[in-house]
Amino acid sequence: MNNNHTQDSFEEENEGYIKIDRYNTDKTAAISSHYTDILSQLGEDPNREGLLKTPERVAKSLQYLTHGYDLKPAEILRSAMFKEDYSQMVVVKDIEVYSMCEHHMLPFFGKAHVAYIPNGHIVGLSKIPRVVDAYARRLQVQERLTNEIRDCIQETLNPAGVAVVIECQHLCMAMRGIQKQNSVTTTSAFTGEFANDKTRAEFLRLITARLH
Repeated sequence: MNNNHTQDSFEEENEGYIKIDRYNTDKTAAISSHYTDILSQLGEDPNREGLLKTPERVAKSLQYLTHGYDLKPAEILRSAMFKEDYSQMVVVKDIEVYSMCEHHMLPFFGKAHVAYIPNGHIVGLSKIPRVVDAYARRLQVQERLTNEIRDCIQETLNPAGVAVVIECQHLCMAMRGIQKQNSVTTTSAFTGEFANDKTRAEFLRLITARLH
């Protein structure tokens, strides 16, 4: 995360993989203090052994789960744009999505399918999942998340069209309220050539097809 003050910067090496976590010191302390009070209000004892470090852990977890606020999705795309004479559909499907519902701050998760039709420029394929993650790692509603991904790609690449479909399960529906564990919410957003029924149908066929 892009912070001026960090704490607990550590490296954890396992089979060649190095993990580096950084957290804003002031944010961690402020959020932790509130969660200590929240635990008390819930009827818990924040001083018992199992909860002593819970407020700090939650503070760090929330910073990670919302680190998309520190990312600039358009810059992610611009970092890997290339001129290319290719004008057929490019589809990146089954992108894992993990986000937080802004109404109850409970997770929703699933998959995103993104396509665009180049108009003089293509983008490095890994950048599309990075854009999805940059918007997902914020407090969100699925509808806005879908539109933000679409608009970022359209405005940055200026392709002939963009298509985004997101399918997610929401724990605010599964764990509370209506408590429907198997429901899936699907949202979609299209621009340009994807307004054409034939092009949109091809996209939907591609994201539902399975490789054999």
